[in-house]
Amino acid sequence: QGPRSMDLLAALIDGPFPEPWNYFDMAEVTMSGEPLIITRTGFSNELGWEFYLRPENSAEKIGEKIMDIGKKFEISLTGTPVFRARRIEAGLLSAGVDFDNSTTPFDAGLENFVDMEKENFIGKKALIKARKQKIIWGLKVKGGIARKGLVLGKNGENIGNVTSCTWSPYLKCGVGIIRVKNIHFRPGMEINVEGVDGKSHNAILSHTPMYDQDGLIVRGKD
Repeated sequence: QGPRSMDLLAALIDGPFPEPWNYFDMAEVTMSGEPLIITRTGFSNELGWEFYLRPENSAEKIGEKIMDIGKKFEISLTGTPVFRARRIEAGLLSAGVDFDNSTTPFDAGLENFVDMEKENFIGKKALIKARKQKIIWGLKVKGGIARKGLVLGKNGENIGNVTSCTWSPYLKCGVGIIRVKNIHFRPGMEINVEGVDGKSHNAILSHTPMYDQDGLIVRGKD
């Protein structure tokens, strides 16, 4: 993942670069003689690609080559705290964390992936009755990181739950994902949240992605 990820891929594969190779494409390439599945995806909303290992692949051989060739591109290993900030800023939701079997695609703003005109599919009857408004938003916290869990308003009203949170070095504030209880809680609304430091912090509901609204980074245009 990152602005030089495609240059690294070109240096790694044995044959020609995948064509076409658009966002969310999948291809089979060869690295060190091993057929390997790759996708132009990533849980960071950066320009990048992921590789998928099959039983016949040597994880060690492929991994060592990626890191060896990657030295020329200043590659660095990162852990989940690094990409957690980017995926929250981008509004990439984590299954079982930001949404679960109690939420619908409408709740998460994924209505474009649901064809209600289709004759029948599992869950259609429930979705017909479900509310059609989004209730999962981004959260920006001034001067701190929100604590995950219940958020109460000044009058004790249950606003919702912070499901993901971290610090954003780029935005210089805490960022999070919040699942609100009421469809009237929308971006631009100011609330107070409890921070991981035990203090109260001002926060504001926000749209996602929190920046790069046109998706230029992930497409390599910025």
